[in-house]
Amino acid sequence: MKFKDRTINALADMICGNTDAGKDILFPYRSSSYITRFFRECDTDYVHDGTTRNAWVGSTLVQILEEPQTSGNAPPDTFARVIRTLMDQGDKQDADPGREKAMTLLNVALAREGYEAFYAEDRHCYLKHIATNTIAQPVPNPHRPFSANELKRRGDLIAYLDRCSEDELIGEVLLPLLRQLGFHRITAAGHKDKALEYGKDIWMKYTLPTMHTLYFGIQAKKDKLDAAGDSKGSNKNIAEIYQQALMMLGHEIFDPETNSRVLVDHAFIVAGGEITKAARNWLGGKLDATKRSQILFMDRDDILNLYVVTNLPLPDGALPEPMKITDDDIPF
Repeated sequence: MKFKDRTINALADMICGNTDAGKDILFPYRSSSYITRFFRECDTDYVHDGTTRNAWVGSTLVQILEEPQTSGNAPPDTFARVIRTLMDQGDKQDADPGREKAMTLLNVALAREGYEAFYAEDRHCYLKHIATNTIAQPVPNPHRPFSANELKRRGDLIAYLDRCSEDELIGEVLLPLLRQLGFHRITAAGHKDKALEYGKDIWMKYTLPTMHTLYFGIQAKKDKLDAAGDSKGSNKNIAEIYQQALMMLGHEIFDPETNSRVLVDHAFIVAGGEITKAARNWLGGKLDATKRSQILFMDRDDILNLYVVTNLPLPDGALPEPMKITDDDIPF
């Protein structure tokens, strides 16, 4: 996506807080360190290099606009986060307590590109494509580049997945992640009473914008799933999942909210390790066309990426242990 130079310069001035003499101050002045902090709040790693602030911010915005778009009419997610951060209600100025003047100035620039900014009921700023009335909002993109801090959190979670149990994978990682992603009525069977699982470790439901409900079952395994002749070491053979997937899709669950028994619409097979391509193909070949379309896969990379972009706190066991100080470390 490419914006006109006039638009880029105007947006850069707003981010820097540059205003002409005699005009009301509508945006906070940002020095070099505060510009870096601004882009860090936008979940990026851009660091001001000490050059002219307006020129550097303008070139950074050009780079951001070159990122992939979520749809044809929506700007990149990072740009939507920049606008949201720029129009944060906490940055209101004395001359503009409601930020109406700042919003007007912003929309003069955005109108040249066919966009309009507005505040929603949650008091956050969103972008709307004027011609199609499409609202662009930042959404978690698990395939975007990660910042240094996000890569560190990802590494901490990898270490946790290497040592956690299957119940910890479900209770400490999957359940918080699924709630964050919008699933509800999440019920974990656990492993104390195997007779109650019927091939499901978790069942949950998801409400579509049309208010229709889809039901999901999850069969979770801690380690790698492959298509070897039998299970070796910590790796699980996909054939062991086959019968569980059939049970999951064929057994009814009781939804107490509707007081009715329903079938699972889709089955998630989740692995704390890798799900090999051979394993996916083997299971797809065993299931008929109807059931095959109901199977979804999620492996370690999917879990890690979704966990990072949704900004969930790490499980307690994933946090590095605090440094222990003994009497010998004290110099007096």
